[in-house]
Amino acid sequence: MAKYTPTVEVGLDRMRDMARGNFDLSWMDSNPEGWGHKVQRSQAGLKLTDVDHGFYGQVPAQGSSHGTMAPRGCYVPEGTISLDQYTINEMTEIWADNAASLYDEAVVRQWNSVTDVPWEKLKTLPDDMEKAVCQMCTGLAEVEFVAGDMPAKWLCRINHDFHEVKLFLATQIMDEARHLDVFRKRALANGGGLLMASPGQEELLAAILNAPDYATASALMHIFGEGFVLTLFRQGEYLAPTEVEKTIFGLCMQDEARHVAYGVKHLKFLLERQPEREEEIHAILEKGEQAIFSLTLEPQTSEPRAILAGGGLANIELGMMRMAFIYQKQVHEYLQRLKVAGIDRTNRLSIPTEIPYAEIAA
Repeated sequence: MAKYTPTVEVGLDRMRDMARGNFDLSWMDSNPEGWGHKVQRSQAGLKLTDVDHGFYGQVPAQGSSHGTMAPRGCYVPEGTISLDQYTINEMTEIWADNAASLYDEAVVRQWNSVTDVPWEKLKTLPDDMEKAVCQMCTGLAEVEFVAGDMPAKWLCRINHDFHEVKLFLATQIMDEARHLDVFRKRALANGGGLLMASPGQEELLAAILNAPDYATASALMHIFGEGFVLTLFRQGEYLAPTEVEKTIFGLCMQDEARHVAYGVKHLKFLLERQPEREEEIHAILEKGEQAIFSLTLEPQTSEPRAILAGGGLANIELGMMRMAFIYQKQVHEYLQRLKVAGIDRTNRLSIPTEIPYAEIAA
């Protein structure tokens, strides 16, 4: 008979005991405080916010020290091994009061680029317009995926007691995968292709990925980077030559809005409890402002958008005026989001609130 390892032998002994009717059953009474939880479903179905209340809605300011993947609210037996990788244990570092509701919204509003974009309505465009679309999509594919890479970098470090945030960030990673997917598809779908990468975008992406901690990375990405993109998508009527691009901007916009909403609430939660970190946030935002302004000056960023906004290369000056309007809105909405979060950069903004094309428009 084959000799088994001690672990297998112990398991076999337990199975023999159970076969004789000797059961443990201690698990049945292991968590009396958590038993009898009452849940009332929302009209839309059973949401995370419907179940995470009372005993199970108590989120600790300091995550559990046992370092396991055990879900918040269960009993963790002594001797359970620690995984020693959850280094983000402070609630203030990652929490936002809207994380659970944003997760509920995200799972309901998932879309796909295979069937939800009306690709059959894609029509042949003049070369200048098609090249402008393809260049813009090249840049968006380049920048969008960092918004998936950043939460992925930090996700496995977040204590499981903060599962609402972890679940929301997981949906964000999926959102950004779709964005990369859909912009790449549009660049390749209509007889064009990918065009030029952007050194300026790489500078901004590096600032996000190299931020020293999650809180500063989130402020830079969720409020600043994604906020600028959200405003751009909201002005999609200037940039979408066909129903395909309009649909893409609309679908991506609803995702970006969730990400920005989380970022604003997270920064507000952080600064209310750790106001001494405001200067740290100012410093990382200034770095982002400098990077985004350098990006604005790049021809492969500004010119294709201007061609689309003007309706063709012949009207690029008109397009530049419209893009100047969008830039003003981006900066204004960025400052407003920061004010909601509790930080005022009005007098510390390191980039202009207008670009010279606004003067031409006047």
